[in-house]
Amino acid sequence: MKQAGETMGNLADDIEKLILHKLANQCEDIVVLKRNEMAEEIECAPSQISYVLSTRFTIERGFIVESRRGSGGFVRIERIPVHTLIYEDAAEQVAEDTMFSEAVKIVKSLTAQGMLTGREAALMLHFFDIIYEHIAPQERSAMLRSLLLKLSELT
Repeated sequence: MKQAGETMGNLADDIEKLILHKLANQCEDIVVLKRNEMAEEIECAPSQISYVLSTRFTIERGFIVESRRGSGGFVRIERIPVHTLIYEDAAEQVAEDTMFSEAVKIVKSLTAQGMLTGREAALMLHFFDIIYEHIAPQERSAMLRSLLLKLSELT
């Protein structure tokens, strides 16, 4: 049990470290845990595990958490590769009214982040030039988003 005077921050840090340790010991970036078993292991309430999951294992931090409550309940935590988040963010920036200059900025940003080589960036810019000239905005935005999301699968 935690000693008197220890803060929730320390307990939350301990829970986070335990979960990250379990994730690190997996071949894949997925771990399935039992909330009650973890609570017993770290000597805390299951609600404290839930608190840490909801505040420290978020999409913004690169995690997907699936949780089932009840006697057969579990918590499934998956680490999302950073490159996937970067491409998904880039795809979200594309709308029907996205100007060519904004699309160029997206490609330059991806290149600066090391997500695209110079050759890949040149090919994308050439592709963008063609579709901006020949494709209607609604169809064009769908194509650009699709391309960016496909890149997230390939790296």
